[in-house]
Amino acid sequence: MKNIYDIVIVGAGPAGMTAAIYAIRANMRVLLLDRLSPGGQMINTNEIENYTGAGRLSGADLAIKMFEHTQELGVAFDYKTVVDIAVGESVKTVTCEEEATAYKTRAVILATGTVPRRLNVPGEAKWAANGISWCAICDGAQYRGRDVVVIGGGNSAVEEAIYLAGICTRVSIVTLFDLTADPKACDRLRSMPNVSVYPYQDVLEFTGEERLAGVRFKSTREDATECLVTCDGVFEYIGLQACSEAFARLGILDRSGCIEVDARMRTRVPGIFGAGDITVKHLRQIVTACADGAVAANSAASYVESLR
Repeated sequence: MKNIYDIVIVGAGPAGMTAAIYAIRANMRVLLLDRLSPGGQMINTNEIENYTGAGRLSGADLAIKMFEHTQELGVAFDYKTVVDIAVGESVKTVTCEEEATAYKTRAVILATGTVPRRLNVPGEAKWAANGISWCAICDGAQYRGRDVVVIGGGNSAVEEAIYLAGICTRVSIVTLFDLTADPKACDRLRSMPNVSVYPYQDVLEFTGEERLAGVRFKSTREDATECLVTCDGVFEYIGLQACSEAFARLGILDRSGCIEVDARMRTRVPGIFGAGDITVKHLRQIVTACADGAVAANSAASYVESLR
């Protein structure tokens, strides 16, 4: 039975890495999988100041610290894209896209997180990754000294707009409602002299011929006034959608694609657990993802022990 893992964790964000740490400390044989570099959405965060005890640091730095912790404890990690999970009586098979690799395991923790939601309006597909970005930390530097538009009014939108306002000439915030982020962050953003906020606006299209030229939007108020803001780049932060396509046939998803779990992170399929942003939950933060990962690992370890 040496080729069978006790727990395979799919997704190496805060939830997955925490689950790996707790699982290996419970003497489980653990494999951590992710198709991208460890860290998940956390990598795209310019500054984190609400992770207990860490002070102020970038998401990338925190991701590195977490991953180094897993490696110090001996967690096995591999870059793989999981495409299917087959459930047997006591053993699950996790199949990956790369060379049809398959891993046998007694328990699985799903912590694949989310990806940015898109507007699906004219011009978005044309300028995606070539004028429209979903990561200011990744692409913001190329717009230094230029004009950009940030779409969205939540925590991610406001935090990234603050970062962009520090390097761009002009930042315009276009949001369907008003700013809904942390009040302290909203106050800081509104105080910046090169920032304009357009609340209660519905984005209609992205304009431009040879390059992205602007964003056209319309007021959701009675006047329904249309406006065109010219810009060199756009950053979208309108929410996230669960990365759960590979798990659809397990019957553990709600209508939005999130995994339904109980207080112990158990799904309705024995031996399958969820953790982090991919689960149905109210608050999606790094600290809550880590808590989910710890609980899921504890529950998964108990499940594995029950099979022995």
